[in-house]
Amino acid sequence: MSPENSLNLQRKARPAPIHLIAGDPTITLLIGFIALAVVVFGILSPGSFLSMDTVKSMAFQMPELGILSLAMMVPLMSGGLNLAIIATANLAGLVIAAVVTNLIQPSSPPLAVTGVIALAIVAGSITALAIGLATGIIVAFFRVHPILVTLGMMTLVKGIAIVTTRGTVIGGFPPAILFIGNGTVLGIPASMILFVLCAIAVAMILSHTPFGVAVRMIGSNERATRYSGVDTERVLVGVYALSSLLCCVAALVMMARFNSARAGYAESYLLITILASVLGGVDPFGGFGKVLGLLLSLLLLQAISTGFNLLGFSPHLTEAIWGATLILAILIALIRDRWLAQSQKPRAVTTES
Repeated sequence: MSPENSLNLQRKARPAPIHLIAGDPTITLLIGFIALAVVVFGILSPGSFLSMDTVKSMAFQMPELGILSLAMMVPLMSGGLNLAIIATANLAGLVIAAVVTNLIQPSSPPLAVTGVIALAIVAGSITALAIGLATGIIVAFFRVHPILVTLGMMTLVKGIAIVTTRGTVIGGFPPAILFIGNGTVLGIPASMILFVLCAIAVAMILSHTPFGVAVRMIGSNERATRYSGVDTERVLVGVYALSSLLCCVAALVMMARFNSARAGYAESYLLITILASVLGGVDPFGGFGKVLGLLLSLLLLQAISTGFNLLGFSPHLTEAIWGATLILAILIALIRDRWLAQSQKPRAVTTES
């Protein structure tokens, strides 16, 4: 089946989202909210929010959350969810950290250090890929709901990480790894460059490959997609494998920035990754979404978080606002879909007559 026919089936399965009808107002609204946040916090925190130090700090903080949000976006597009992204990232980071700290000695030559780092990244990727494949197989072939599967996988993976490390921190990495999280290239954080490359790759996969078309179709209507000849089981396994590989990249950024790896890092990011995806226009029921919208929502959330920190707001209040925003975004998406379904009914009747 050609990608064009697949897209036609996808459009028939569910009404087109509003951003495909009216020039993508989701992107427009996000840009407007970002501008508003910059103006408001610039006025409330003059000389602080708009300083180069603040901008540089935001650029260093956003990549790890951004890559994890990409890892959440991919299964959301398929109508699923991956609650195990944080646990997967932490376990992959611990595997990388264990290989690096055990095989690299102070007297190791640069070539040997490079080889060990490459080996460590491969080991972490294999670990993350195994988790993703196991999750995808259970979701695709055993038809267990993704929430239940990924919740169980999250608990299992986190338990393995805690048992094997006894909850301790593994730290002390060579400068080559630390550069990923703290270094700059032409004034741009290396981690931000890595995040942008991951975003471009995910955007290309979801929008310009048969696999990406199939993911969107499954998110729109899995049964119709299966009847159209798409191997939905294989696609779903690929969805969770890709999500887990992105978690490994996020793990590399986290361990490089903190110079350590631990089983409990970044647990507060789980809610924010879902929020960033839904706020960026990803349909929480699957099928629709754009990486550009996700990037803008991450920028908005980072600006708000930085502004709150500069104003001395409690972190607990910030989390409460994130939760309320997530509920509101899901309600708006639900109302939007129902309104579009009702608005397209008269058009369908006219076409038939």
